Amino acid sequence: MMQVYGLLVDDETRCEHYHSAVDIIAIQFKCCGKFYPCYQCHNACEDHPIERWSKTEFDQHAILCGHCKKTLSIKQYMGATHCPHCQAQFNMGCQKHYAIYFNTDE
Repeated sequence: MMQVYGLLVDDETRCEHYHSAVDIIAIQFKCCGKFYPCYQCHNACEDHPIERWSKTEFDQHAILCGHCKKTLSIKQYMGATHCPHCQAQFNMGCQKHYAIYFNTDE
């Protein structure tokens, strides 16, 4: 099982910052290789800046579904409204933060 770091609220990767029913993913941060529920948890626990995944790395399985504990590639996640493995719904509001995690401007 993947270890998820941060200020966790429950075992489906919800944290103190994002804890609605659909906040069920964790992201593996390129800079440290650790899974965190959000950028705020990363910044609270690490002493380095966030490094974004480049478009050439979007096949990397860097997304963890907190419901079924299976990973998705960044590419799979960015086009999904639900987990392709268990059909759990994702928070579509997370798209607002893609630029923090993923370099989509390349």
